[in-house]
Amino acid sequence: MDIKERIAELQKQIEYHSNLYYNEDNPEILDYDFDMLMQELKQLEQEHPEYAAKDSPTQKVGGKAKRQAGVLVRHNVPMLSLQDVFSKEEVLHFVEEMKGQLDDPEFVVEYKIDGLSMSLRYEYGELKLAETRGDGINFGEDVTENAKVIKDVRQKLKDTPEYLEIRGEVFMKNADFESVNKAQELLGKKAFANPRNCAAGTLRQLDPAVTKERKLSMFIFNIQQVRGISFATHTQGYEFLKRQGVPVIDGYTVCKTGDEVWAAIEEISENRGNLPYDIDGAVVKLNSLSDREALGATSKVPRWAVAYKYPPEEKESVIKEIELSVGRTGRITPTAVFEPVRLCGTSVSRATLHNQDFIDELDIGIGDTVLVYKSGEIIPKIKEVKKEKRPLDWVKFKIPDICPVCGEKTVRDKDTADMKCTNADCPAQLERNIINFVGRDAMDIKGFGTVYIEELVRKKYLNGIADIYSLKRHRDAMIEEGIIGKEKNTDKLLEAIEKSKGNDAYRLLTGFGIPNVGKAAARAIMRKLRTMDAVVQASAEELMEVDDIGEVSADCIRQFFAKPGNLHMMEELKQAGLNMECLEAETGAGPLAGLTFVVTGTLPSLGRKEAAALIEQHGGKVTGSVSKKTSYLLAGENAGSKLEKANSLQVPVISEEGLQQMIKGGTGNANPYTE
Repeated sequence: MDIKERIAELQKQIEYHSNLYYNEDNPEILDYDFDMLMQELKQLEQEHPEYAAKDSPTQKVGGKAKRQAGVLVRHNVPMLSLQDVFSKEEVLHFVEEMKGQLDDPEFVVEYKIDGLSMSLRYEYGELKLAETRGDGINFGEDVTENAKVIKDVRQKLKDTPEYLEIRGEVFMKNADFESVNKAQELLGKKAFANPRNCAAGTLRQLDPAVTKERKLSMFIFNIQQVRGISFATHTQGYEFLKRQGVPVIDGYTVCKTGDEVWAAIEEISENRGNLPYDIDGAVVKLNSLSDREALGATSKVPRWAVAYKYPPEEKESVIKEIELSVGRTGRITPTAVFEPVRLCGTSVSRATLHNQDFIDELDIGIGDTVLVYKSGEIIPKIKEVKKEKRPLDWVKFKIPDICPVCGEKTVRDKDTADMKCTNADCPAQLERNIINFVGRDAMDIKGFGTVYIEELVRKKYLNGIADIYSLKRHRDAMIEEGIIGKEKNTDKLLEAIEKSKGNDAYRLLTGFGIPNVGKAAARAIMRKLRTMDAVVQASAEELMEVDDIGEVSADCIRQFFAKPGNLHMMEELKQAGLNMECLEAETGAGPLAGLTFVVTGTLPSLGRKEAAALIEQHGGKVTGSVSKKTSYLLAGENAGSKLEKANSLQVPVISEEGLQQMIKGGTGNANPYTE
């Protein structure tokens, strides 16, 4: 391959991986491997400038600005990236270069947090805007509402400069990341690969409540712009921010010489394994703000700072055994247990082997010598097998076809590499089934948290879903043991359980967690068949007559109700007094039948979910985005871009009052703000 072809290939690879990292929050390769691709491209372009395109990845900052969590906003100050360096020689060269251009410069060495950038704009001490990096030069996303629920973001400062813009890193502490992934597993959702991906996806959530629940953190690492107060140095700015209660980067060091800078970088490296969050390097920056201004920036990076990136640590170890665990979705996960090795300052002895495909790809078995690495990840990973060190009696590991918990048969999920236990009553799955049943999209039993469920299962108060409705018999014992709390909290939960008995039956069907039958499918089924008895007795052909119910979903429903244990559970729920009938209008019936709505903005008395439920209860359909197929946009205050799109497509816009008129048989009100 000639130089021109190699440059073109590198540009294509880097564009692909940049999109996955910045825009999809789903990288396929390590940061270090990406950095190496970028370094090779930079080197080749420097040596062969005739092949360096203007739109090369080396000339770009970050990813695209997206319209997920908010509207696009123009940067007041570009949110540039940093020049990466990978060796002591490069660090010392930067220091000497600064000394050659400046009079006795000072340097600040600080952690490079592995998260995503966000800038905060304050006017007279009040937070006005939070924005993501976006494309780094022109536009970012407005994520103000999500930023306000991050505990480290101050909405008001003690002092009130005319204008202050600060930039920091939003990240997730390791303990919080583990909690989120545990919750994802309990809900049967895909786990996040690492804290950085989780933080990025969380900051772009449309619902600030989700952002708050996941407990993001933030450190400030730069003052971007200020009016009404001045600082001579970067560290003076940090001291000001500390007085405002604003968290700044931990453990920064002021240095004068190259040796001091390198010593500070090494100290950070030695300490990185003890930190409660991930870092992927150290930043070296000038302390003097006037020196920074004098040096300026290129189109991509400031000239006054570099980021030293730590190489991934790799060590050999020997696999002693492979453990099998059953998750709450029934998925069987193999974990390699190996002789302890020290990586990034911590001792590790376990790494997931994911599934049989991963085991086959590595060609791995007990007794193998493996290369273990840990780079910006909480959980160490196995990179490769040293086959030349393989024992003579080696056998490749195979996941058995019986569940290690209950002994029932396991099957491989269709179109996946996952092995799953087929026993719905497997103790390993009980907690997950109950969590799904009481969840917001199912029976919506308020206050029935994961911690309570785990404790009630552990103490044998819950041995199945139907036991939820027998908990009132154990009220005094639960209060005495303090499982839910004192009388007030216990009674509050028992009241919520009792109230759920009157739910529409589609919530009950959703709560069973039948594969391929979510909330929308359950609702469509109940609207058509009307009673749970009819669903239990329906043939696959009858189920497939329901809109959007195909052969796979119908088979899953039939298999679920073919099991005696599930029929017994249904009978217990009936005896407990749960509603078994659909309360909504039949399919094709009701005043809103045949109409499709989109809900946006803040309505006078209804939440968006309440409005959607009201529409569906009267025969209408609710979707998330405006299109030519939308019948009406139900809009409240601050309707935003959906209102603009509705107007451009000439989609009628109604208010909450207009919706109520339509339900009563009126025509609706085409002005969203007219009462």
